[in-house]
Amino acid sequence: MVLSIQRRWQRRFFHKKIPRFALGLLFIYIYSEYIIYYVIQIQCDWPTLNVEDEDSKPVYAMVLADTHLLGTRNGHWIDRWRREWQMHRAFQTAMTLHKPEVVFVLGDLFDEGKWCSQNEFEDYVKRFYYLFKVPEGTTMYAVVGNHDIGFHYSITPQLASRFETKLNSPPVQLVSIRGNHFVLINSMALEGDGCSLCSRAVTEIDKISDILKCSSGSPLCKSRIKLEQYSRPILMQHYPLYRESDSICTEPDAAPLPERNALFEERKDCLSRESTDYLVESLRPRSVFGAHTHHSCVIRHSFMPTAKHKIEFIEYTVPSFSWRNRPDPKYYLISVTPDEVKVAKCELPREWTMKASAALMFVALVIYTRFARTASDFSCKHLSGKKV
Repeated sequence: MVLSIQRRWQRRFFHKKIPRFALGLLFIYIYSEYIIYYVIQIQCDWPTLNVEDEDSKPVYAMVLADTHLLGTRNGHWIDRWRREWQMHRAFQTAMTLHKPEVVFVLGDLFDEGKWCSQNEFEDYVKRFYYLFKVPEGTTMYAVVGNHDIGFHYSITPQLASRFETKLNSPPVQLVSIRGNHFVLINSMALEGDGCSLCSRAVTEIDKISDILKCSSGSPLCKSRIKLEQYSRPILMQHYPLYRESDSICTEPDAAPLPERNALFEERKDCLSRESTDYLVESLRPRSVFGAHTHHSCVIRHSFMPTAKHKIEFIEYTVPSFSWRNRPDPKYYLISVTPDEVKVAKCELPREWTMKASAALMFVALVIYTRFARTASDFSCKHLSGKKV
C-alpha cells in the first residue's frame, strides 16, 4: 500500500510537477530578458506639441549617449556580454515601440576607442551596428566622444580619421530635416588652440553660421547660400556647455551628492567658457543636447552678447544608456517642428528591478509547484470520500 502511494506520487511529480516547473522557468527567462523592456518603455511616448501644423510633419528623434561598449581591457567577457545584451534588447524594444525617424548617439560609443588597435576598432564598429541596428526608414548619426578618440591632446590623425570614416562622423555636420536643423559637433575639436582638427571645425561652424544668417534674412551673411526653411538649430555634442559644476542640476537622476558639487574642469568635463560663447553667438541654438557626465541635467540659458541681443534656450544633458554607468539608464524622445522642441525622458528597467522580479517569480513558482493540485488530484480526493 505504502509502496503504491509512493510510486503514484513519484509518477505525478515527474509527469506534472517538473513540466510545470520547467515552463515556469521559461516564462521567468522570457519576462526578464524580453517582456520587461516592453513593460517599462511602453509607459513613455512622444511628447505632444502645443500646435501641430497639418502642413508641417514633426521630426521624431531619439537621443541616447555613452553606450561605452567594452573592449578587451576593461571588464570581464561575461560582463561585456551581459551589458551588450541589455542595451541591445532595450534599443530594439525602443525601435519597435517608438519608431523614430532619426537617432542621435552623443559620443562615447566605445569604452576603449582611444586605445584599441585597428582590428579591435573594426570589431567595435561591427558590434555597434549590430547592437544598435536601426530599421529601414530610420537614420542614425553618431557624434564622437572622448572615449572614442581620446581627449584633445591625445588625439592622433589616425584616431580621428578612423572614427570619422567608419561612423560617417565629421567634426561638424549640418543635418536638415523638413525645416529643422541639427548641428553635430566634435567637442574635442573646440579646444581653441588652432590645431588642424580645431581649425577645420571652426571653419565649418563659421560656414554653417553664415548659411543660417542668410536663411534668416540677416544682412550680415556673406555666402548667400540659404536653407529652404529657416529655424534656429539644435546642437548635438558630447560635452555639456560650460558650467561650474552639476550643483545647478535638480533632476531626480542628476549626479548624486557630493559628486554634484565637484567643480568641472574646462575642456575635460565641459566645453570652455570661450567655446561656449562662440557656439552660442555663432549658431544661436534653440536647444542643446550634450552628455559625458552620465547624469541628467536641464538648464535654461540666457546669453546676452549685447544689451539688445538675448539668446535663450534649454540645454539637456543626456544620461548614460548603459547599466554599467548607472542603475537606471535613460534616453530622450524629442518631437521637433521649426517652432517647437518638446522632450520626453524615457526610463529603462532598473537592474535591481529585473533581478528582484526574477527572484520573486522564482519563489512564487517554487511555492506553486510544491502546493498546487491538479484537477485529477482533486477528483481522486473528492471521490475517495464517497460511498460506492
